[in-house]
Amino acid sequence: MKIRTIEEALQGASFYLEKAGIENPRVEAELLLAHLLETDRLQLFLKRTQNLSSRQEYLFEELVRRKAAGEPTAYITGTKEFYGYLFNVNKDVLIPRPETELLVDRALSCLKKLQSEGCNNIRVLDLGTGSGILAITIALKVNNVQIDAVDISADALQTAKLNAARYRVEDRISWHCGSYFEPFNEAPSLPLFNLVIANPPYLTKKEMRDLPSHILDHEPYEALDGGEDGLDSYRKILNDLEPHLVKPSMLLLEAGAGQQNILETLCRSSGIFKSISWHHDLAGHARVLEAER
Repeated sequence: MKIRTIEEALQGASFYLEKAGIENPRVEAELLLAHLLETDRLQLFLKRTQNLSSRQEYLFEELVRRKAAGEPTAYITGTKEFYGYLFNVNKDVLIPRPETELLVDRALSCLKKLQSEGCNNIRVLDLGTGSGILAITIALKVNNVQIDAVDISADALQTAKLNAARYRVEDRISWHCGSYFEPFNEAPSLPLFNLVIANPPYLTKKEMRDLPSHILDHEPYEALDGGEDGLDSYRKILNDLEPHLVKPSMLLLEAGAGQQNILETLCRSSGIFKSISWHHDLAGHARVLEAER
């Protein structure tokens, strides 16, 4: 197709993406072109009669082909918005989901509660930090807390560090490579935390097999696979959690749909917590477990 103006480019790309079975083809086309032109969707509308250069036409067609082939938009553009901030993402990290913003909401609420109870020198632990969205957002929202972030992937941690540098909070977060509490095993004394947060892999083996190709073929498998029943990572966390908690302290876990009862049972059977509650996402699913020691 011959691309001459922004509007003509968007119309052609939308048609092409629709034929490829892409949801919301016009929106996706606008996101890709806005990224290419380093602008936003509103400016695309305002400048819709502006001509594209031949170079811009070529590059836009390449982006649209990648999207039509199933590559997630966030990986094509290299960024994804989360909690009002723009984060770098790539194939080493999961793409942030909107429902995870509830985990930040609850973390901020827990920190406010801990501070109101007189807790000083609050220390937060983010397990499985990925691109660092939780640790960094908390650092941006709360000044007087120390944050540790752990991930088993050194490549994911590199992305997280870049995001922290982007928002100038790199000196507020300590990064550790390993599986959950493993990086602290060699420490002279176990670090103690007031708040532990995690969004572990929680998809079951069956759910992994049923994933659409745009997720399964692009996002990191190990960040999605929760084992046979989706709860392998939760068991690991709960098994090693207690020695790392001070009193008072709180735990926040994001969970998948349908995992409420069994995850709550696991938490209660640990004998660590005096109270457990759930917070629901906009779809009505029990999304975040909040437990208090």
